[in-house]
Amino acid sequence: MTTRLLGRWARLLSRCPQASASTAHLQVPTAQAVEPLRSQVQIRSAVRPLCLGRGKALEEEPNVTFKRTELDVLIEKATTWQEVLQAWADLGGTANQAASCLIQLSRLVMEKGGADSADVLQDPRCVDLLETVNSQVSVIWNGTLVSLLRSLSSLGLTPSATVLRSLQTEALWRLRRLTYRQLSYLVDWASSRHSQEQGDEALRTAVLKQLELRWTELSDPRTVSTLMGRAAQLSPSLMDKLEDKALELAEKFSAEDIRKVALALASQGRRAVPLLRALSYHLHQKPSSELKTPLLLDIAFAYGKLNFHQTQVFQRMAAELLPRLPELSSIDITRCSKSLAFLKWLNLPLFEGFAQHFQNNSEKYSTLQLCNLLMSFGKLNFQPSNREEFYKKVHEALEGSWQQLEPFLLTDVVWSLCVLQQAKPEFITAVADPAFQTKLTGGSPVRSENYRLKLLHIAASGQLEHLGALGVPPTIHLPAVQAKAPTLTPLQKDLHTALQSLTSNSTTALRTDINTVYGWTIDAELVVDSENKPISLEKLVAPHLPEGGGSEQLPQGSRRIAFLAWEFPHFVSRSKDLLGRFAMQKRHLQLAGFMTVEVPYYEWLELKSDWQKVAYLKDKMGKAVAEDMAK
Repeated sequence: MTTRLLGRWARLLSRCPQASASTAHLQVPTAQAVEPLRSQVQIRSAVRPLCLGRGKALEEEPNVTFKRTELDVLIEKATTWQEVLQAWADLGGTANQAASCLIQLSRLVMEKGGADSADVLQDPRCVDLLETVNSQVSVIWNGTLVSLLRSLSSLGLTPSATVLRSLQTEALWRLRRLTYRQLSYLVDWASSRHSQEQGDEALRTAVLKQLELRWTELSDPRTVSTLMGRAAQLSPSLMDKLEDKALELAEKFSAEDIRKVALALASQGRRAVPLLRALSYHLHQKPSSELKTPLLLDIAFAYGKLNFHQTQVFQRMAAELLPRLPELSSIDITRCSKSLAFLKWLNLPLFEGFAQHFQNNSEKYSTLQLCNLLMSFGKLNFQPSNREEFYKKVHEALEGSWQQLEPFLLTDVVWSLCVLQQAKPEFITAVADPAFQTKLTGGSPVRSENYRLKLLHIAASGQLEHLGALGVPPTIHLPAVQAKAPTLTPLQKDLHTALQSLTSNSTTALRTDINTVYGWTIDAELVVDSENKPISLEKLVAPHLPEGGGSEQLPQGSRRIAFLAWEFPHFVSRSKDLLGRFAMQKRHLQLAGFMTVEVPYYEWLELKSDWQKVAYLKDKMGKAVAEDMAK
């Protein structure tokens, strides 16, 4: 180390015009050749002596030409692993050439599925290659060293192999001399290994530390995407820095880089909105040739997982996928529909294509894939234009297989069919069976309550929609979960305040936040007489309440009104159509004898004063009564 340092200072001083002439005659040790980027390159490493200030940099090393040998040519032209081993056996070579042989061996074996890995490793010529590398590991170039580690692991060499341990130790000693891209490849290799040996962990920890310390060197988009793909291994602080770099380099990302970064964010649940917006913008600019079908499906999955909405990207995605629908497999259709359902985004031509794809290829859909498709349709309340033919195929596919579904999945499927008004009586009867309901216990309290409500909705469908299951009771045997009282939204608070003004603050004429036996919650309830004036609710019968209300029947000409506050999340994205859950709620309440007054957020926000809100509700009530009388 001392000799090398003195030699370097001697070179600097000898090139400085102000230096004494005697320093120019110092003997300089021979510099070790550095790694070439290609087989024939000229190294022109330049330094800037301090004495030259801002002058032109001088060359530190003389030009060194690396000549290709016959072995290098044979390795590159080899088409089988036997040719590589034979070339080495005939010609021999340096440690770097031995490493190149091993890298080429790994590539050729992996191209054929890796079936010959064991034969290659047992071949004496391959053993000689490994011994050559192990004995001269210190002279192997940095890039070749990293590539060799990755190749030997792919070839199936055991983690405890001597040559592999030597390469790991050498890589650990050279970390500061590796470029940032080489470090990223090294951590990618180390993270993909399942070995828990101390050496592997030490190398992984040291590489991650170097990556975090030298993150400002990062300037390559591919390196950013590769590193973010290993997000589970990185510290949160490094991920923050990588997100900043990705935002800076987003313009240079290829479509594949965008896919990798989006999936990395989705896997960690990191909803970095500025980065996602930048990725969306640049993805939208890509030509169709780069937007392959698997890439589009992965983007849809990532956006669905992160609940990130970007209408332009979704429209472009639909335009790209529509012509390709006949080529998609059943799992592709299921993945796409499920991701778009999570995003609450409904493109009618695309979903019509999904339905048609199932009709044309129903035999290729598994029961699980069909269930996912139905749940997506149910969430978005999508009805195909040829619904009779579609649902005929659905019931034929479910025949004989729906009984074997896992209880939670069966409940979800039957609930979705109830939303779509396609549930058969035997489905509802099976789910309402007390023995079946006992299988839905366990899990978090939130999940248990969610499935209890779904059972109530299914039972209400059987009772109110006359699906041939009139004997199904609206009560469920699962106990209600004691949860915290839901927090009222600003829309609900304003609605309650306006209704109190409308009823002159009468405590008996208005109910709010009513939990019904059908599993639905009504925001507010009124009963009005023939003159549309609120009357007292205390003594009136209320079959929708668990306790049944009072004993008196509704007066002649009176009507029961349910007020439903529709928030932004209750609608399909960029639409005024309700999601399936809330469409079924409205339908059930109307069948239960209510007149529904809908209060959507986009209308309520336009009302500025209290008197406007009260007048709006009176107008809504009058229209609902007029529509009921017209029936």
